[in-house]
Parts: sequence; C-alpha cells; structure tokens
Amino acid sequence: MNFEAIKSIYFFEMARTRRTLLQSVISPVLSTALYFIVFGAAVGSQIQEIDGISYGGFITPGLIMLALITQCISNGSAGIYFPKFTGTIYEILSAPVAMTEILIGYVGAAATKGMIIGLIILGTATFFVDLKIAHPALMLFFMALTAVTFSLAGFIIGIWAKNFEQLSLVPMLIVPPLTFLGGTFYSVNMLPPFWEAVSHLNPVLYLVSGFRWSFFEVSDINPLVSLGMIILFLGLCLGLLTWVFRTGYKLRP
Repeated sequence: MNFEAIKSIYFFEMARTRRTLLQSVISPVLSTALYFIVFGAAVGSQIQEIDGISYGGFITPGLIMLALITQCISNGSAGIYFPKFTGTIYEILSAPVAMTEILIGYVGAAATKGMIIGLIILGTATFFVDLKIAHPALMLFFMALTAVTFSLAGFIIGIWAKNFEQLSLVPMLIVPPLTFLGGTFYSVNMLPPFWEAVSHLNPVLYLVSGFRWSFFEVSDINPLVSLGMIILFLGLCLGLLTWVFRTGYKLRP
C-alpha cells in the first residue's frame, strides 16, 4: 500500500476545501440553520412533539443527514471529475499508484469533509434545540458509514458525468426530494397507509430513521434494518467501482 500517494491525494483535496471555505462549509451550515429557524418557528409552533420528542429535536437528525449526503456526493464527484475535466487524470493514472489508493485518497477526503460539516451542524443545532444523544458512539459510526458510502457514490457519479449538469444532477435534483420525503420533517406513521407503504420504497427513509434512533431511541424503521440497508448500498457501490476499475470505464481513452 502506497501510503504516501494516499496522503498526497487526501491532503490535496482537503486543501481545496480550505480554499473554498465559504462554499464548502459556511453555505451548507447557514442553509441548515435557516431550516431550524423556519421550520422550528413555523411548523414547530403547530406540532409540539412527535413520538414524545420536541419537533426541533425530531428534525435535527434528518437535517444532518441531508447535509451529510449532499456534501459527500458533491465532494466525492467533484474530486474525480475535475482531474478528468482538466486532463490531469492521466498523470494520476500513469503514476505508480493503484486504483484502490486513488480511491482511498479521494473518498477519504470527501467523507472527512462530510463528517466535519455534519458535526458542525450538530453543534449548530444545540443553539436551537435541547439535544441529547442516547448513543453517541453509534451516532458517529452511522454518520461515518453513511459518509463513506455516499462519497463512493459521488466518486461513481464523477466518473460517469460528462459535464457540470450531470455532475450536479444527483446532489441537487434527486437527494433533496428523497430526503424531504424520507421522514426528515415528519414520522411516516403520520401518513395514510398507502403513502406510508410507498415511503418504505425510499432508501433515505432507512438512513434518517436509523440515525434518529441513535439520538432518541425512536425511529420509523428497525435500526438493524437501517444499518443493513446502508451496508447493502455500500456493497453495491464497491461492486460497481470494482467493475469500473477493471474495465477502465471513462477513465481510459
């Protein structure tokens, strides 16, 4: 294992975050703070509690998961797309560095950025709601597993994307609706039976529910099922990347 190569790619990507601090960190944190203000004041005044949890506290895990997924996909895809766009990807591929080492460097950096933003938002939430975490170790584990999984998904999107429109398609047009409809702002048990059944087809529901359980020991889905779903998605991403590396899909001319 070439740890020097992994370290070089990792710190290069982390340095890019420092150069774009306003866009990479401050913007998502401010956007999430607005959710707390708007939904906490408007909806929270009408819905005092859900499952015995204050409304502001109930939506906190979902908002963290929304930011975490979006940022990991965006950072994971941008990390590999820009070397393709500028042509420097061929220098990386021709270097004595294995594809797994390239993957660890880029995905590790994207997951780290997502974790940092998620933890900052968690800290920001304490200014708006009285928050207690029942299982902090499980919360961090679930957050890290989600960050790695969706950074891998972002890496795949970055390889697949032909232009900036395709690059932003998933994090901007697909992830937010799935998150909003995945129990972020409500419990799916509040829905009519038909729509509750439809909601179970939304993969984000399992992520939000499992993450919420680590906070309050309350969720719409069994936490073991939620954990199994994220592990399944992780396996699918690794399997797809294995095929990409073997075939050189959109990496080699």
